[in-house]
Amino acid sequence: MTIVTQHVSSHLVRKLAAKVGFQLAGVARADQPADFGRFHDWAERGLAGEMHYLTDHRGDVRSDPQNLLAGVRSVVCVGMHYGDDLRTAGIARYANGEDYHPVIRRRLEELAARLLEFADFEWRACVDTAPILERSFARRASLGWIGKNTCLINQEQGSYFLLGELLTTLEIEPDTPPPDRCGTCTRCIDGCPTAAIVPSPQGGFELDARRCISYFTIELRGTIPEEHRGAIGHNVFGCDICQDVCPWNRREPPPANDVSLEELAALTPEEFKVRYRQTAVSRTKYSGFLRNVAIAMGNSGNEQFCEPLERMAESADELVVEHAKWALARLRPARLR
Repeated sequence: MTIVTQHVSSHLVRKLAAKVGFQLAGVARADQPADFGRFHDWAERGLAGEMHYLTDHRGDVRSDPQNLLAGVRSVVCVGMHYGDDLRTAGIARYANGEDYHPVIRRRLEELAARLLEFADFEWRACVDTAPILERSFARRASLGWIGKNTCLINQEQGSYFLLGELLTTLEIEPDTPPPDRCGTCTRCIDGCPTAAIVPSPQGGFELDARRCISYFTIELRGTIPEEHRGAIGHNVFGCDICQDVCPWNRREPPPANDVSLEELAALTPEEFKVRYRQTAVSRTKYSGFLRNVAIAMGNSGNEQFCEPLERMAESADELVVEHAKWALARLRPARLR
């Protein structure tokens, strides 16, 4: 296609992105990401666990954005802040509101429409379901640096951001990556209960997903390894610990309310579907959700949870039964004291 030569700058991109609801925006060249070798090595060493969408044929698609849009020249990267959302203890911040995938996609489509008023181009909107190394491009687009906890951190606004990309055939002058400002701080490493942030053989740090609480409570479909269940604590869906302890997030508010584990344990499959169908929590499925609730009950030290756990231990779902029995074994000794 013929591209109109009217100038589109990264300043214009940021201005329009703000109008459609993004707090961060920038532009990166659509080159092959230098981080792909690091990603490929990480996946080859099995650190993705059972997240096969990172290791199957889609893995190599991440090597070049041309695989997603032929003729792509610039990647418009955006960030949507979620730290101010109502936060429930035990549920990761990003999952307390509406599922972000359609929200970000709608805003990216609106951003594309506004940019089309200035130039003619082809585009493709990507959220985190697309096979693209979005943090790598976001760093190159000046949105932030990649911290030791592997999250993208913005100096002014922290790391509670969800990312999206607009691949375009526009030639836009790219932004400059910011410096790494983690320094000698190791609060995320020290604060991780399961020691999931580990040294990388290529230097720096990486995430061993097989030890991550978010992986256990969201991505893992089967049994959670017993040696890690105690460290999961009260987390029912996801985990924010490595971000909560980060100094760059010190302005973020604490949890607004506590989750009722008894109420969650009593949800029927239909009630679970209605309550969480438009949120990210639905990803864990009903069985995995009850598995997580049982672990949180077992880690509470609260004897009042024995009764709901006993009901869960009589479930027809073997996954729920196994974790409910484990939780009861942790609570019953407390009952004898």
